[in-house]
Amino acid sequence: MTPSAVRNVPALLQQLRDERFSGTVRVSGHPGGTIHLRDGLIGAIETPGAPTVTSTLLTSGRITDEDWLAATAAEPDADRLGGHLVATGLIGAAEFEVCCAAAVFDGAFAMALSPPGEREVSGPEPALVAEPGFEPRQLTEETARRTAWLTRLWGPPSELTRVRPERVESPETAAGWLAPRQQDVLGCVNGRRTARDIAFTLGRGLYAVLLDLVRLESLGLVRWQPRPASDTRPSTAPRVPRTDTSATGAVPKTTALPKRRPGSGLPGRDPGQKGRGG
Repeated sequence: MTPSAVRNVPALLQQLRDERFSGTVRVSGHPGGTIHLRDGLIGAIETPGAPTVTSTLLTSGRITDEDWLAATAAEPDADRLGGHLVATGLIGAAEFEVCCAAAVFDGAFAMALSPPGEREVSGPEPALVAEPGFEPRQLTEETARRTAWLTRLWGPPSELTRVRPERVESPETAAGWLAPRQQDVLGCVNGRRTARDIAFTLGRGLYAVLLDLVRLESLGLVRWQPRPASDTRPSTAPRVPRTDTSATGAVPKTTALPKRRPGSGLPGRDPGQKGRGG
């Protein structure tokens, strides 16, 4: 099978599902990633754009580094590592299942934020996989839902993942009325980290961190600059003043580009003036 035989990644995954394919699909791009399939079902997604199951368990402290090293030494096969973690009591079966499922959907969301590049289909690779896995259509529908929801709340999620929020209030100031997870996110905001950086720092899903950042902004606890208006496209016009010269040798006139705001007309107009601006 060649990647060019299908229109896009969802179509490719659906075709592999129909064939009950077991293997991997490598997708180049930013962030790109690797999709693990078992009998055509998606069991894991590994991408630089979102924390994996391993990153989530270790960064959050749910499993210590020592216990993890001991477990991987006792069970080097990643496909069976999850069962070993559960059997030794390091994590409950239901909790592990939730972690694997969350990582799959979060990885799919992260990969969908930018156009994919080349696709390469290859044989199976070991990974911590969700059992039995998920239908490609489930991931496509959930990713579309998440994208639409964030777009409604803030704007394009791809833009939201690139901005670097600044803290307005300290976590201690808002400790009395913020949820613990939101306090953690606020504590990671320093004007340099993106949402992806915060997700990896906390060992949490990218989508969940984005939702918390939007909530913190609505509460006035974080801000980011620059941010395009929610109902207008970002301007590509130069922001430096223009110099207007004439052939008559008149004194150059410097005028700043007008900034339009929804419902306010052009700046500098008398609010009482009627008629359409020229």
